[in-house]
This record gives sequence, C-alpha cells and structure tokens, in this order.
Amino acid sequence: MKTATLIDLLKRRSHPVRAGDAPLTHAAADLLLPLIAGWQRTGDEIHKTYSFANYHDTIAFVNALAFVAHREDHHPELEVSYNRVRVRFSTHDVKGLSENDFICAAKVETLISPLWTDATP
Repeated sequence: MKTATLIDLLKRRSHPVRAGDAPLTHAAADLLLPLIAGWQRTGDEIHKTYSFANYHDTIAFVNALAFVAHREDHHPELEVSYNRVRVRFSTHDVKGLSENDFICAAKVETLISPLWTDATP
C-alpha cells in the first residue's frame, strides 16, 4: 500500500477480504495510525473511546456509526454505556488489521463535529 493521507482513507471504500489474505504488518498499521486522531493500536486491533454529555448524544453517535459500518460492510465491536462508546476495529478474516479498519475508523471520525461541543475524543 502506498503512503496514504487522511483524505485518501476517506475517499476509499472498504473492500472484500478473504480468509487467508495477509493482514497489515504492525509497521504498516503504525504508519496509518497517526492519520486518525486519538486512535490507538493494541495488538491486532485499533480502538478509540468517545465520551458524550448524555445518553441521547451517545445513541445518536452509535446510530450514525452503524450507518457507516453498514455502508462499508465492515463492522466494529462496540461497547456502549450511558455517555461513552468504545469502538474497536479488526478484520476477523485476516486475523489482524486490514486497510478496511483504517478506512472505517477515518469515516467514524467524521461523525464527530464541532457542533457536538460536548463530545470529546
């Protein structure tokens, strides 16, 4: 994969991967990680926790995220509480990270708008 920018990730669509396809190396993942603010890599997943002012904003974010995940056909693991959502991406078919994880994480970031002044990464 060539060197990417955040804009490159946002322009891309998630693509089918098959069991047995090679995952991204940790070195390749570590090159993409700084493109998506606040996300961290732990082993073979990337994750971020978002905090909100109230339950309504939390669920609005989850619903918007669900739309993105459905459109990209790449679904994260979610942990949802009253005012917090932890989002984790990994690609089960490759047993590690794929470019799809970073594409979707970048698109999730676009859901947090300055209009949501109570949302904090």
